[in-house]
Amino acid sequence: MTELELVAELEYLMRKFGADGPSFASIILSGENAALPHGHPSMRKIEHGDFVLIDMGVIKDGYCSDITRTFIVGEATEIQREIYDTVLASTLAGIKAAKANIPLKQVDLTARAVIENKGYGEYFNNRIGHGLGIEVHEEPSVHAANNNLITTGMVFTIEPGIYIPKYGGVRIEDNVYINELGEAEVLTTFPRKLQIL
Repeated sequence: MTELELVAELEYLMRKFGADGPSFASIILSGENAALPHGHPSMRKIEHGDFVLIDMGVIKDGYCSDITRTFIVGEATEIQREIYDTVLASTLAGIKAAKANIPLKQVDLTARAVIENKGYGEYFNNRIGHGLGIEVHEEPSVHAANNNLITTGMVFTIEPGIYIPKYGGVRIEDNVYINELGEAEVLTTFPRKLQIL
């Protein structure tokens, strides 16, 4: 199956299971294409040993969702597992750091530190997240220079990644809601554990 064929299946299933439609053009990237944080699905065939990065969201009742998970086809190498585990630890650290009344930049810096400490810092070249609601990309922008404070009621993504040119990449993205207690409530429910397809 090609990346584009899998996109077609995915967007069919979205509507079949009740979505009003995709919240943005679904992204499925495999192998070396997964190293492109904003890549476009192509006619590349998904092969044994590939990372398969799926970034998708739906619109339901006027609101957008946005989730990314990365899979491995067939068998994972030690390096692939290390990269995956590093990104997963980074996502979890970002979620834990997200609390009301702290600067947004702290979420980015905390998650980024996990990747940097494992030696992959140069391969994480994106912001950590963005606001989510009626639009798929809203304020706040969650990046290392944003000193604005997190407030209750905010909804934003936490989506660190490692993108190694000509090799592949991993992104694990969750949506969090800052609840009345000022804590991050995770809205995404799809498992984060590495899944081998």
